[in-house]
Amino acid sequence: MVKKSKKEFYVICQNIRSLFNVGSIFRTADAFGVDRIYLTGITGRPPRKEISKVALGAEEYIPWEYHRQPARLIKALKKEGIRIVALEQVKNKSIDMHKWKPKFPMALILGYEQKGFPKSLIKLADDVVE
Repeated sequence: MVKKSKKEFYVICQNIRSLFNVGSIFRTADAFGVDRIYLTGITGRPPRKEISKVALGAEEYIPWEYHRQPARLIKALKKEGIRIVALEQVKNKSIDMHKWKPKFPMALILGYEQKGFPKSLIKLADDVVE
């Protein structure tokens, strides 16, 4: 029997204001086989009824951690060899998602619903996809 290697896939949620969006991320992460969710900044954390309503239980079994400062977390993940990918539109930098070739292990940064990511986090990303 051949053992298949698992692709490590993480999600970093940065300053996600809507608890319903956090719940949706947990549910979607379950469908995509995400290994761990990192909640950072002002992102709401379980247990919250708004998260549970949308997550449909995924917040109960998908491992998650809270980190106040995303830059420290990202730097630590990079030291472990995890590729950092920001989902954002950045002029002359972002790659069309349909042309992008993901490389694992990877952590996908989501967030900043209203303003977009600050330049300091974009600089830490290995790829920026839109």
